[in-house]
Amino acid sequence: MKNIIVVANIKIKPEFKEEVYNELVKLHKNTHQYDLGCIYYELHKSLNEENSYTFIETWENQEFLTQHEGKSHFEEFLTNIENKLESVEINKLEKILI
Repeated sequence: MKNIIVVANIKIKPEFKEEVYNELVKLHKNTHQYDLGCIYYELHKSLNEENSYTFIETWENQEFLTQHEGKSHFEEFLTNIENKLESVEINKLEKILI
């Protein structure tokens, strides 16, 4: 099975900056603590765009990513950030071996 790479770009509404940032940090911590099959899961802050963050993730395979998306800490994250983002773009990628 091939690794799955996820690039999740998140732009927070200014009035929710601290609240959502705290949720991002909590998700990062919980993912590292509770999710199997996670090879790389890091949060990055944009240098070009205010209130914009990117998760870059590598999962062993789609099954582990699907398990992550069904975990209670991930579902809680989604609930806690609902209507607090200007935009979100999630790209799921598969590495091409050349």
